[in-house]
Amino acid sequence: MTDIFTIAIDGPAAAGKGTISKAIAARFGFAHLDTGLLYRAVGARVLAGVDPVEAAQTLQAHDLERGDLRSAEVAQAASKVAVIGEVRAALVDFQRAFARRAGGAVLDGRDIGTVICPNAEVKLYVTASAEVRAKRRFLELTGKGEVTSLAVVLADVAARDERDMNRAEAPLKPAADAVVIDTSELSIEQALQLALTEVSALK
Repeated sequence: MTDIFTIAIDGPAAAGKGTISKAIAARFGFAHLDTGLLYRAVGARVLAGVDPVEAAQTLQAHDLERGDLRSAEVAQAASKVAVIGEVRAALVDFQRAFARRAGGAVLDGRDIGTVICPNAEVKLYVTASAEVRAKRRFLELTGKGEVTSLAVVLADVAARDERDMNRAEAPLKPAADAVVIDTSELSIEQALQLALTEVSALK
């Protein structure tokens, strides 16, 4: 592969894009960025009382290391701040610079192939049904000791999908040239193999 090689992976929550992204990065020795963490970090700061735009403009590396970034509350806050154009603009340059770093990069998020890296060498859109994604997230949350119900998690997933897919700024959708991988009935190994096949075809 060339020294600069960008893989853009988009999709809704709990579809498996994070797991696939990390595995691809590890396989090819690329750097990996979960861009959702940027928005979760902003959301966490907003929950602490910081203005959303200020939170995005002054985001620091240590903000990405907070222990609560995977909580359901922070996830909802992240989805809400992500609809704010000024917040997205503040985080775009960081993501684009990361994407073109030497040695290759894998970025996963919701607008990587459509907005952040429209010229990425590989674009994947990883999805699954809302019900399957809610069950996965429910098992993840309860496995960490959080008290919730499948119905609550499904409602959260549906609310996030609604915001992400219908926001005015960079709505969640597959890029026109993205390869769509539906993981609803696939094991993670099967989904990863499909993704690796697409990446390897462009080596």
